[in-house]
Amino acid sequence: MGPQETDYRAKGYHLDAALPPEKVVAAAEILSRHGFFIEAVTGVDWMDEGQMEVVYDFNHFDELCRVVIRSRLERDKPEVPTISHIYQGANWHERETHDFFGIKFIGHPDLSPLLLPEDADFHPLRKDFTP
Repeated sequence: MGPQETDYRAKGYHLDAALPPEKVVAAAEILSRHGFFIEAVTGVDWMDEGQMEVVYDFNHFDELCRVVIRSRLERDKPEVPTISHIYQGANWHERETHDFFGIKFIGHPDLSPLLLPEDADFHPLRKDFTP
């Protein structure tokens, strides 16, 4: 699925784009060049489909224009390139997403736990997590 225009009043964003992991960095570079900033990075566990999803929320500095980029990953090896070298603010968002979902951001400078204990070997927002 390519970019889809959405109804902002209904969805809270203007553009929704589903991209393969290898296109995420290029999309972030384009958005950065055009005055967008990162608001959030998070994950979704689509356990029944055998996939994870990274969701990036962007907004524009000069005018309200919210963009969502989604990237589906294989659940057994959830990896996507980092955008922390483009948006420094993505650094902690990616670390938190790694903590909670186990998604690896390839090229990230430091994926050590941000909120979980240093020795945590679990990801509490995965749907198969049991305490």
